[in-house]
Amino acid sequence: MIDPTIINLGYLIASVLFIIGLKMLSRQKTARTGNRLSAVGMLLAVVMALLSQEMGYTYIIAGFVLGGLIGTVAASRVQLTAMPEMVALFNGFGGVASLLVGWAEYENARWIWVQQSPTVVTLVATFVAVLIGGVTFTGSLIAYAKLSQKLPGRPLGIRGQQIVNAVFLAAAIACGVAFMLNPVHLYAIFLVLVGLSLVFGVLFTIPIGGADMPVVISLLNSYSGLAACAAGFVIDNTVLIVAGALVGASGLVLTTIMCKAMNRSLRNVLFGAFGGDGGKGPSEEAGQANPIDAETASYVLEAADTVIFVPGYGMAVAQAQHAVRELAEALEENGTDVAFGIHPVAGRMPGHMNVLLAEANVPYEQLLEMDDVNAQMPNIDVAIVIGANDVVNPAARDDETSAIYGMPIINVDQAKTVFVLKRSMASGFAGIENPLFYKDNTRMLFGDAKASIEALIAELKQD
Repeated sequence: MIDPTIINLGYLIASVLFIIGLKMLSRQKTARTGNRLSAVGMLLAVVMALLSQEMGYTYIIAGFVLGGLIGTVAASRVQLTAMPEMVALFNGFGGVASLLVGWAEYENARWIWVQQSPTVVTLVATFVAVLIGGVTFTGSLIAYAKLSQKLPGRPLGIRGQQIVNAVFLAAAIACGVAFMLNPVHLYAIFLVLVGLSLVFGVLFTIPIGGADMPVVISLLNSYSGLAACAAGFVIDNTVLIVAGALVGASGLVLTTIMCKAMNRSLRNVLFGAFGGDGGKGPSEEAGQANPIDAETASYVLEAADTVIFVPGYGMAVAQAQHAVRELAEALEENGTDVAFGIHPVAGRMPGHMNVLLAEANVPYEQLLEMDDVNAQMPNIDVAIVIGANDVVNPAARDDETSAIYGMPIINVDQAKTVFVLKRSMASGFAGIENPLFYKDNTRMLFGDAKASIEALIAELKQD
């Protein structure tokens, strides 16, 4: 074993790298460097943890190689459109890892506790690691299934869902209390706790609609951190406590930001969620949409002095980010001032649009936040909405009966002209009709977003 002073120094350096990396993740220009620093910090923490123990490394090395191979293949093959699903899975894996750590430590220490009673901190930490870890695991799997459309995006559940959830949560807490009162002999109660945590994760997540997925992913990310923090107390590992606390706190902050961006409380998201599968078409009272073709749209763009792109999940599905950048460059060559309006909850996870546009090498300074865009919108000649729906829906601003009323939106309807690129008139992921499509200054450019943008580029170059 290495001198504990060296181990603690390594943990300290790893913790500092976590904090610096997390800080750098808050800015697009430094996010990649921050991610690398955090990865180095985690590698250092793992190495120090292994060197601090007397153990055989056969299974450790095998797990490292197998896990590294799976991670490398998954990361290299995943499409950016599927990044929310991967994040959801990673949250789940973090949760189940904490559950297994708590379970394994309980198995190892149960008979030791016959002679030496465990501390309250150890018992509480074991309970929390198992409960939150199980909820995070199965909850993240449900989130993954909804994001990947293996389950419908609309809220699912049963009558009296919240009562059922409350009963399961109360039962899990009761089992946890019983376990802590008699951890040696109530092994069956501990197993029931594990099962209840897994079931509660499903019941907790499945009633939440697809439109709330950015908030849910942030919350589950926070849960995975809290579970890891608890696991750190179970095994008395300082760096795991620090890392888990950082993830938990940052996830809660991000969850709060997402809720504010939707003008909804976390309680409303969890217990009053809305969301649909986007299958609804226009109602008879909606009005008449005005279609436009690429040739006519190119004439309008050619004459425009200012253009703002407002991307949404449709851009991700069509993998149109590179074509969007090319169209922006073509407009700039024509003397047009171009910017991008990014709504905080556009897409299926926080920062989804920023990731896609950064991958396409769109300049960071062109990515504007919602408030900055809205201040300019009345003076914008053309706003191009690419696959976004709910985040530009004026019903959130004007219709008190709408389920999204009060949610801040990008006010594209205030631009002089609005081009909406969509495959059809179907509503968005929240399943709510959008009156933007029928406004006098809106023109609908139907078709695959990437194909439509490439057609616009061809027309502009031809002109």
